[in-house]
Amino acid sequence: MLHKQFDFLIIGSGLAGLYSAYYASRYGKVAIITKSKLDVSNSYYAQGGIASVTDPEDFPQYHLEDTLTAGRGLCETTPVEILVNEGPDRIQDLIKLGMLFDKENGELALGLEGGHHRRRILHAGGDSTGKEIILFLIDKVLKNDNIEVFENQMVFELLVENTVCAGAKSYNISDNTNLLIEAKNTILALGGASAVYRRTTNPNTTVGDGINLGYKAGVEIADMEFIQFHPSSFYSKKGYTFLISEAVRGEGAHLLNSKGERFMLAIHPLAELAPRDIVARSIFEQMKQSKSNHVILSLKHLNEEKIKTRFPSINKNCELSGVDMSKEIPIAPAAHYMVGGIKTGLNGETNISRLYACGELASSGVMGANRLASNSLLECLVFGKRAIDHAKESSPIKDSFPLNQAKMHTNSELEPLFLNHSNEIADEMNLKAGIVRNEKELTEVITLLNSIENSFPFEDYEYYSIRLQNLIRVCSLLTTAALSRQESRGGHFREDFPKEKSKFLTHSIQQINKEIYFVPVDHRSQD
Repeated sequence: MLHKQFDFLIIGSGLAGLYSAYYASRYGKVAIITKSKLDVSNSYYAQGGIASVTDPEDFPQYHLEDTLTAGRGLCETTPVEILVNEGPDRIQDLIKLGMLFDKENGELALGLEGGHHRRRILHAGGDSTGKEIILFLIDKVLKNDNIEVFENQMVFELLVENTVCAGAKSYNISDNTNLLIEAKNTILALGGASAVYRRTTNPNTTVGDGINLGYKAGVEIADMEFIQFHPSSFYSKKGYTFLISEAVRGEGAHLLNSKGERFMLAIHPLAELAPRDIVARSIFEQMKQSKSNHVILSLKHLNEEKIKTRFPSINKNCELSGVDMSKEIPIAPAAHYMVGGIKTGLNGETNISRLYACGELASSGVMGANRLASNSLLECLVFGKRAIDHAKESSPIKDSFPLNQAKMHTNSELEPLFLNHSNEIADEMNLKAGIVRNEKELTEVITLLNSIENSFPFEDYEYYSIRLQNLIRVCSLLTTAALSRQESRGGHFREDFPKEKSKFLTHSIQQINKEIYFVPVDHRSQD
């Protein structure tokens, strides 16, 4: 087992991981561990952009109000204030580093997306914002002598003793090697869990590994019932999909049902730009009524050249799929963003000392019950920096840790059974724990998960066994939380409890060896 030591261990290579790693390199030696290649992450595929106040006629207070409205009463006020007030400074930090955002007439080009009442969405490369920022930061990271990158590593265990974290262990399936990294501070930035669903906009690596790592170590997991389904994911009969950015609707595209009717006009004052949960659920209902598996995003009334110039990546993907973007695009909702996650404080800290979480993996209090469009990339920057600022003040670990030298291995005979169960779980999650839920179907999901857990021939420290345990745990946390929240709010809709209930102005909390419980939301301002 390879044994290394660092000041900072960053697990994950999305925007939260890369930005916090680059920033941490000022204060010590940094390791980045990533499950696949450095550029495989949700951040890389983020099209819409990054929300931040840069227009003189826009104000952080307006951004705060839009965020709170989208969050349906579950946003914590102070973290949102931190996000909207510190966000513009983080954008300027990137620009000073050399990041180029799109401009119009010499000024930053600002887009509009659902839930925003002002144009404040910065983008780069048209509809390739995430890709452009990620490639920009990867270049910075690879040129930094204080940062070492470890690719194709599945982290399977955090080194935690007496509620103190001292690093992690990982396994490289490509060469069957084990790696143990001791670190003064560990930052979890592994992204979300939407790929546990059959239909998703996420890369297939995004199955909530970080949630299970934290859960096994004793961290608090908050609000796992809130999964955001993106309303507009490309639909094809073959199952191939890619994201159709909300910014397309921001530019004026219309949603049409099977009769060619604009159905959102009668549902919400913002029509196609209503909060994502409302749009996704409305599309789902239209599909259900017409017994269709998609609706139409119509752009026929818009300027063809402007649309194709503004969205070059989407246009290219549509062309490859035989669709003219400037006319009509078949779309359907897909699991997109994990709103809940590892519960953190104002500096990304968890209830385990020296262990932090940031990005989609974290439940910082910003997102509430439903993420406001394009706040996610901003959250990565703001709380990634805060986590490092907090961590760099920690003193060296004095106590020596008893290091478990158990190594991972792979039993290839378990692969077919693992794949069968993974597909079975993905289908079940899509059908019964998706956009619309009820007690009967959620209970059926839990029954299936228990059945698989009780029948699979698990082996200790075995690759496919660990992956299946991760998958079962994440889906169990999600469905248990969804079953316990007997109301509908934001990204969680129960058809047997279709209204919001004031008694559920609370966060669900799950922790190992404890029953699920709820804690009140803190609406007090830091002022």
